[in-house]
Amino acid sequence: MPPASANITAGRQPPLPAGNGNGKHRDAPPAEAAFRSLLKSLGLLKRVMEPYFARFGISGSQWGVLITLHRCDEEEGRPALRLTDLGDRLIVRPPSVTGVVDRLQRMGLVARTASADDHRAKDVRLTPAGRELVRKVLEHHPEQVRLAFEGLTSPEQTELRRLLDGLSAHLERIPGEGGNGHVSGNGHAAAAGR
Repeated sequence: MPPASANITAGRQPPLPAGNGNGKHRDAPPAEAAFRSLLKSLGLLKRVMEPYFARFGISGSQWGVLITLHRCDEEEGRPALRLTDLGDRLIVRPPSVTGVVDRLQRMGLVARTASADDHRAKDVRLTPAGRELVRKVLEHHPEQVRLAFEGLTSPEQTELRRLLDGLSAHLERIPGEGGNGHVSGNGHAAAAGR
């Protein structure tokens, strides 16, 4: 193993040992250690990205809704999504999506209309002000993301994406709703909330 200084001189910090959150090293099964590392990384990523979004007067959750509507329009030619479809794409429960959309609507960034297919359902779309805000956020968003990931080389970023895509595909196959949170007969956890 190369000395820790080799990583530091290359501009990279050596990886920290998996711990139990109180600074003491504790051996943990690989899945538990990976779970903890993923949660810590997500928290740190949020800490890096939230101030960027705050510069535009929005939160990360609000950005998720705005960029999802933007991509739906730009990439799929669908200018609006039902609230339920928006929640499915964001992997968020309907009450949470409704709260974020309510705030964005009060800010004038999204509009809700009755769905053309089902008048009981509501469609959500970006307003012109919402489209303009998305454009402004996207101007420097790649630089902010680069800053967040510059601790990894380009091949490491590719490998991270491959690993996370594999984990996502696996998690999509595990029932989420109605699960009891216990390990099933095949050794997989029915719920991740430990």
